Amino acid sequence: MELFVFIFVLVCWLLSFVSHLVWYMHMFQLNGYKPHVQKKWLKTNFLPAIVGRNLAVLAALPLLFLWKPGRIIAALLLLLSAWLGRPKPKQAKIPLVYTARVKRMFVTCGLLTAVCIAAAFLFRYTVPVWAPFLCAFHCAGGLVILLANFINKPIEKSINRWYVNDAMKMLKAMPNLTVVGITGSYGKTSVKFFLRKLLSAKYNVLMTPESYNTPMGVVKTIRQSLRPTHEIFLCEMGARNVGDIKEICDIVEPDCGIITSVGPQHLESFKSVENVIKTKFELRDALPVDGTVFLNWDNEYIRTQASSRPRVTYGIEKGDSDYTAYDISVSAAGSTFKMKADGKEYTFTTRLIGSHNVLNIAGAIACAHTLGVPMEMLVRQVKLLESVPHRLQLVKGNNALIIDDAYNSNPSGAKAALDTLAAFDGVKVLVTPGMVELGEKQAELNRMFGSQAAAVCDYVVLVGEKQAEPIYAGLMDAGYPKEKIFVEHDLKAALKTVENIRTGDKQKIVLLENDLPDNF
Repeated sequence: MELFVFIFVLVCWLLSFVSHLVWYMHMFQLNGYKPHVQKKWLKTNFLPAIVGRNLAVLAALPLLFLWKPGRIIAALLLLLSAWLGRPKPKQAKIPLVYTARVKRMFVTCGLLTAVCIAAAFLFRYTVPVWAPFLCAFHCAGGLVILLANFINKPIEKSINRWYVNDAMKMLKAMPNLTVVGITGSYGKTSVKFFLRKLLSAKYNVLMTPESYNTPMGVVKTIRQSLRPTHEIFLCEMGARNVGDIKEICDIVEPDCGIITSVGPQHLESFKSVENVIKTKFELRDALPVDGTVFLNWDNEYIRTQASSRPRVTYGIEKGDSDYTAYDISVSAAGSTFKMKADGKEYTFTTRLIGSHNVLNIAGAIACAHTLGVPMEMLVRQVKLLESVPHRLQLVKGNNALIIDDAYNSNPSGAKAALDTLAAFDGVKVLVTPGMVELGEKQAELNRMFGSQAAAVCDYVVLVGEKQAEPIYAGLMDAGYPKEKIFVEHDLKAALKTVENIRTGDKQKIVLLENDLPDNF
């Protein structure tokens, strides 16, 4: 009977541990499989992620020292823990993807768990040993993931190296393929999407999909999608640390590149704007001697960098760039602007909203025209451009017009989104959790964002009590009415609040500025 109760407790413990382990794996994937990021996340979220998720297990520990009734109650508590900690993919903004790497890590986690269970079974008659041991192992689920990752590291490096070499062989087999690298603190995904549309008027183009902007994301695109018929490969390059862009450039060897922006983003990992500049310009430094770099000349950080490669500049503000969009008209219906090239003036129209989009389109025009697409073709293609999902995308809601800029946020992009919101007629509502990964400047920049929002918005709905504090302070600095600020714990509650705002016969214009993933 005693053995049966012990096995019942063990099975309930295993169900609970596995359910929580899947959650820790999900967070590790969202943290980019980076151990140092996961460690920092575990430290920052110690109470909710470690203590909160293991309350039922901690409550079960003293009951395990009691005979039948206590241990059965403890087992039921473990079942409750398993139920509460079970994966909820429908509720996740980005669900866990069961990649080959994740599966290999789960196998290693399974072996570590088997050793734990074997040890508990060995000491099954010594409660003071196995009960605390099982409880401690359960609470250390986040560390088990890190240990599995460490054990698998040599295997992962070997597998990744093989994939990289295979992708490089495929690229070398296509000497006539033009590789365009695209990087920047923000705007790179939009420029990539726009450029593909413009270049497709003349060329067969492959681009890295969505936000596949890591070395292995680029390698996966090449191995799965590159065909001999492709003439141009648009490669988006993301970075969080110095050397990240160089790593991708070493794989794809770009022929030309676009630097869309430089700004205070991912400062938690970069530490300084100087490191951001250095990293983004790793793309320029990787180009061949005759390789052209396309630069956003409106960006003050970019203007300070002398170019040792042929350069083509674009912009909308300074007027001294090679491709300048001017006479810009932005409204709820779209945008129009003019641009000169080949001694002629061309008028462009697009359904896309916001001066920020005009700047990104100007960059795409500069690159496409330099690569041989006539301006007449580009005028037609710009008319056909569609919004990039969650990047100033205009969406019609039930009782509101939504400007969806929820992909991510940065100081420049947030200000541009507010400027776009200001161009609309109606009751203007901002929904935002603010900006993250800005290091020591995060509170200051969010406070500034709050002050900027006060000048535009009729209502502000903030997401996350702690995250909202500096934005709230910025609104107060600007003398914003307290009764027009709402603070909700998550996006679902925030949208419900927006729905309840009464505007009479005036249309509601809702700006969704940023949406934090599940690991925030």
